[in-house]
Amino acid sequence: MKNTLLVLLTVLTTFSLSAQVPEKAEDVSPLLVGETIPNANLIDKNGEEIALKKIIKEKPTVLVFYRGGWCPYCNTQLASLAESESEILELGYQIVAVSPDNYKNLAPTGETNKVGYSLYADPEAKLIQATGIGFKTPGMAVSYIEKKTKMEATEILPVPTVMILNTSGNILFEYINPNYKTRLSKELLVASLKALKADM
Repeated sequence: MKNTLLVLLTVLTTFSLSAQVPEKAEDVSPLLVGETIPNANLIDKNGEEIALKKIIKEKPTVLVFYRGGWCPYCNTQLASLAESESEILELGYQIVAVSPDNYKNLAPTGETNKVGYSLYADPEAKLIQATGIGFKTPGMAVSYIEKKTKMEATEILPVPTVMILNTSGNILFEYINPNYKTRLSKELLVASLKALKADM
């Protein structure tokens, strides 16, 4: 009887968690400016865990959520950020990019896009869900992801998002667009960083 109840509870819990994840990118409910980014353990390119709180405590952060190294639009965005990295660093910020990719894909993605900043994996999408930007991976995307990565596709994708955080994790700026083809321009990002720096 106990085993039956345990199985039933597990099934119900799994169903409940699944039901909480939006079906479409348009249905996400992201954290807002003024709220605090939740802490979560991320994985670096070497497979080592590190707390987001520890990373952002170092300096104000440009936090980028991207879908994965398999996504051409994400790669274009990451490469564009790399081009502006020196200017962003001079303004006193760091760049941190997070995806639900397997950590083994981080190094190849970084090399492809010539990034000097850090890429981290959120393979179970815990941070992505806690931030309110996760939605179920569309069925039509699953086979494409698996073909590109040679790995099992993640069940949850983030709506591409850029946040500017202070060292306490407070969200000072946010850009999010359900249309994954449209990304924040590096010009607008740098202008926003300059404006926020003036108010700090």
